Amino acid sequence: MEYNLADLFESVVDVVPDREALVYVDHPGTGAERRLTYRELDAAANRVAHHLIDRGLRPGEHLGLHLYNGVEYLQTVLACLKARLVPVNVNYRYVEDELVYLYRDADLAALVFDGEFTARVAAALPQAEKLRHLVRVGDAPEGAPEPAIAPVAYADAEAEGSPERGFPPRSPDDLFIIYTGGTTGMPKGVMWRQEDLFFAGLFGGEPTGEPVKRPEELAERVAGRGAGLTFFPAPPLMHGTSTLTSFVAFNYGQRIVIHRKYVPEELLRTIEKEKVSSVSLVGDAMLRPLIDALKGPLAGTDLSSLFSVSSSGAIMSESVRDEFRRLAPGVMLLNNFGSSESGSNGRATDDSGPEKGFRLEVNERTQVVDPVTHEPVPVGVPGRLAQRGHVPLGYYNDAAKTAETFFQRSGERWVLLGDMATVDEDGIVTVLGRGSQCINTGGEKVYPEEVEQALKAHPDVYDALVAGVSDARWGSHVAAVVQVRSGAPAPTLEEIQTHCRTRLAGYKIPRQLVIADAIQRSPSGKADYRWARDVATAADGGAAAE
Repeated sequence: MEYNLADLFESVVDVVPDREALVYVDHPGTGAERRLTYRELDAAANRVAHHLIDRGLRPGEHLGLHLYNGVEYLQTVLACLKARLVPVNVNYRYVEDELVYLYRDADLAALVFDGEFTARVAAALPQAEKLRHLVRVGDAPEGAPEPAIAPVAYADAEAEGSPERGFPPRSPDDLFIIYTGGTTGMPKGVMWRQEDLFFAGLFGGEPTGEPVKRPEELAERVAGRGAGLTFFPAPPLMHGTSTLTSFVAFNYGQRIVIHRKYVPEELLRTIEKEKVSSVSLVGDAMLRPLIDALKGPLAGTDLSSLFSVSSSGAIMSESVRDEFRRLAPGVMLLNNFGSSESGSNGRATDDSGPEKGFRLEVNERTQVVDPVTHEPVPVGVPGRLAQRGHVPLGYYNDAAKTAETFFQRSGERWVLLGDMATVDEDGIVTVLGRGSQCINTGGEKVYPEEVEQALKAHPDVYDALVAGVSDARWGSHVAAVVQVRSGAPAPTLEEIQTHCRTRLAGYKIPRQLVIADAIQRSPSGKADYRWARDVATAADGGAAAE
């Protein structure tokens, strides 16, 4: 047995076959749901794996998952792993040109897609020369053009395949590709060996303790551990964190619950009904609507089973965390920190916030290094976060970006992350923000995330993004794009500046304020800084304050 994700999953199935593995609420609020035990999920994945093999897909070929959340998403990921195909996440918001880019860049040979996306798939397919097999979940909308390659219905693909295993031996070198969100540039496919992903992104099978030392030990631990934990990954499964959270739960022999889409009220109902233990989400964009539901129509929801709410991909700001704690005082709030390129790096300290910054207790594999020499930086000197050991092989189809991002030091492979940071005498890391989003204003560097935390502490601000706008005097000035709380008055620029002066140095204070109906984010809640910059630039008109 190897550190292969399919091997590890099957070993868990064999020791707890009748334990519930997956609960899927198809249409929140309707009561429609599916429940699968580990044995049933394993057989369902086997069926799809055999269908794909029988249709000519071969080990190492790539399959795209262009799907909303559902049983089919996780079933297909498992099927790929079993058949030694490489699963590739596809952002379901992408339109034709973006899909053509991803289908081609990822060299997709097969695609499993939701019927709702039929027209987009049909439009992109002629330009994706290697894509030769389609499987469709559900029906196409009436009048949608059919793809040039006739899709196989997912139910038929299941029916065709054998429920038995019977697969050739697998390898820890089998790939798992995670495409980045593309919010700061074109999405890139991060290539992980499954063994490396198991230890870097799945905590070596033990999120709260010592990683396993042998592959067989995973199932041994599951066999000695009772059921009772329920994980709820709330973001889309096409966001890498949600899929990895699901596999953390599988490796732990526990249960996951998923909804097709994020509906805060329905999430709260499911927490109460299914006795959910842990919810994962992405930052304020998902936590704030949950708070609104708890203060409004779902006030009094029984959250006694809920132990933790964790975020990765975006931070839960101090003001929003405080508001949630008042409503759910017994729930632990965890700001986890990681990336598609690193897996997990660490967790925010309790004193993280606008005044002290976003402070992390990092794992032993993470350092702050000079981006040129790759040597550790002195205390207090800004550098780039980097991680060693279990790191990806690189970016698929991008040798130049791989050479720029991955390096060797002291005989170990490292990945250079995009976040700037400093480290103090106690080893605590303060994350300054993405280097690519840094605003240079009058020679001073401003990181948007720090200003956004301060803005969100304003009582009338619901959400905010910060971007740099070209400025004849300063080079760039700090612009704040703000969504106001429902029913609250829109603050003036002067009021925002007065509020920020008690929390930020003068050069970090926004010189421009744009009030937006809503802040645009990715489906997972990640910031869309290109959108924020475009909105602020269009609204500038020379109106920025001196």
